[in-house]
Amino acid sequence: MKPKARFLNSVVDTANKCDVQMPWARGARRAAMIARRDGQTKLRLVKSA
Repeated sequence: MKPKARFLNSVVDTANKCDVQMPWARGARRAAMIARRDGQTKLRLVKSA
C-alpha cells in the first residue's frame, strides 16, 4: 500500500471510531444550534434609527 493511501485509510478509520458529539450532528443539539443561529440572524437584520 502506498503511503498516501495508508494515511487516508488511517484518517478514515480514526474518524469512524470517534464518538464525540458534534453540534451539527442530527438531533436536539443541532435543533438548538439552528434556533440560536436564527435568533442571532434576526437581531442582525433589525435596522437602527
